[in-house]
Amino acid sequence: MAAHTTESSSPPVPGRRLPALLLLLGIPLALIGGLASCVASETGHLPGDSMERVWDTPYDRPAAEYGNAAWATGDTVVRSRFDAVTAFDAGTGRRRWEYAVSGRAEICTTGTAASDGIALIGLTDDKGCATVAALDLKDGRELWRTGRRPGSEDAKDHFDVIATGAGLAVLRDVDERRGEVPEAGMAPVLPTERTLRALDLRTGAPRWAAAVPQGCLPRRVAVGTRQVLAALECGTEAKLAAFDPSDGTERWTVPLGARRPVAANSSLSFVSAEPTVLKVQEPSPHGVQAYVAFGPDGARQGQIDDVRDDAAVADGKLFVAGGGVAAYDLTSGDKVWSTRLGTWRNVTAMHVGGGRVTLFTRSRKGLDELYVHDWSTGEAVDERTFDRDTDDGNTDLAGLFRHDGLLIAVRRDDGAHRPFSAYRTW
Repeated sequence: MAAHTTESSSPPVPGRRLPALLLLLGIPLALIGGLASCVASETGHLPGDSMERVWDTPYDRPAAEYGNAAWATGDTVVRSRFDAVTAFDAGTGRRRWEYAVSGRAEICTTGTAASDGIALIGLTDDKGCATVAALDLKDGRELWRTGRRPGSEDAKDHFDVIATGAGLAVLRDVDERRGEVPEAGMAPVLPTERTLRALDLRTGAPRWAAAVPQGCLPRRVAVGTRQVLAALECGTEAKLAAFDPSDGTERWTVPLGARRPVAANSSLSFVSAEPTVLKVQEPSPHGVQAYVAFGPDGARQGQIDDVRDDAAVADGKLFVAGGGVAAYDLTSGDKVWSTRLGTWRNVTAMHVGGGRVTLFTRSRKGLDELYVHDWSTGEAVDERTFDRDTDDGNTDLAGLFRHDGLLIAVRRDDGAHRPFSAYRTW
């Protein structure tokens, strides 16, 4: 007798096939998501790894080669150009005030830094760059103006000839024409005790006139809290002198060169007044091309033979940027740390402050990049990629400010780009 068997069929268990289904759907979704993230990152649109533009200032017509500067004070950013000084709210980009130059005069020079919310500008007249005015950056009000002897140099070479600090406005007030007997129609050379003078920064009242060493003329000036500095041309040699900010008494005068004198016609500019760092570039191919640091007593300290376009001083170090950033000890001149950005990347602006070195860079893909480093160790703190507008890139920046979580790019005023743009991380 054949055995009878009953074949039972169990109903399908709900959810048994769900993991497999999810796996089948998840793989392509993950691939798509990964691809999207990769594309967003490569194009500067990945949240958490990018920057967004918060505000822009309006376009303006092209500026001249001189009279250009930018200052940040409190919650205001200010830019100068040959025909006006304009201030904007650092948080919103709205215009706050504008100081327009009267008539056909032009702004021919500016103080590199503002002090106590006051900036200095030089104005042209029929004698050249012969007037200095002080502006209150809070409201654009002109506080005072005074005349100066402009010298014979071209207007676009007027830099580091007026400076602020320690409650002073310091002017290089000199006629550079040589010879005891002036040529026909030429004014006599100013005596050395009238070539460098200081005024009260807020009122313009005269404070002192310094007696520059005999046979020397000031080329560049800078002001720290403890001393006034002047790069001098002394015959065929360039020197550095310091003066007491209270009365203009000479404290010391020292040569710039370690082994041999630095040529008097060298390019000189102050990177920092306190501590004192001077950028020295001799015209000869084998001449000095370096940043030179000096102690408070004029003692020569570190020489850093790494001259680049962007440099700043903080925390006892010199930071220089180019294809990366490097930090050097001012006392010894030794390199503390350095970073490289890789091929086809260049630093377009640097900000040093608050324990951080912040860089804007440009890659060959046309993207902007942000790099933030700890200024003590060089360790990377933040890196981001962000897209730029086709008409407003950051290829050639004039500066970079920080304000309340914003990074404010300062562009060269060529008429093709907005003077200021603010960014924040997202």
